[in-house]
Amino acid sequence: MPKKFDTNPLDPDFPEKAKAAAHAGPDVEAYRAPAENFGGPPSSPYSTAEFPDRPTAPPSVTEDETQRFNEAQFNAYAFQGGQVPATYQQSPFAEMNQAGERKESKTGIQEKWLIGIPYIPFTIGLIAGLILLLIIPKEENKVRFHAAQGLAAHAGILIVTTILGIIGNVTDLANVGSMLFTILTTVMLVVFAVKAWQGKPVHIQPVDDLTNWLEEKIGPIKS
Repeated sequence: MPKKFDTNPLDPDFPEKAKAAAHAGPDVEAYRAPAENFGGPPSSPYSTAEFPDRPTAPPSVTEDETQRFNEAQFNAYAFQGGQVPATYQQSPFAEMNQAGERKESKTGIQEKWLIGIPYIPFTIGLIAGLILLLIIPKEENKVRFHAAQGLAAHAGILIVTTILGIIGNVTDLANVGSMLFTILTTVMLVVFAVKAWQGKPVHIQPVDDLTNWLEEKIGPIKS
């Protein structure tokens, strides 16, 4: 009695073909049978596209093919003399903070004293800064810069002190704040005056705009 696996519903002769193939060895052509014989989808009528051969990569550049410079060509790129560019140039602001021993031509006073006076506390520095801006020529950049900056610092201190004094009429806390602010700014101005006299940098950034405006607008009085 035949078993249920002895027959192939798609190919009745499949068992005999399988036995013959087992005795004859593997048949390559059997594997090339159309797919529809095994229940698969029908083979496509279109052939597989053939890709062109990959182009051969160009040969790598060897060390012998690179350009070599002889000594004469190398020396052509060497520095041939002339003025060497400066590696550092001092900024104008740094120059303004260098106090000198020279005397200012208009007043005959040493420069280091003129740039320190505008930072003296209370109204002394304020009046000195204003006078210097009125008499010192535009060419004296350092003296005029410190005169304007000292005047601007005194003006800012005066404005804050006035506001605190007005608020002090309402609360005693503002009076305490005004006293502490006066002490702090007095010490600050003394430090600035000493530093300016010694030629050290003095830069009060919060009053930069006011300093530039005062130096520009207040010019020397023409005699």
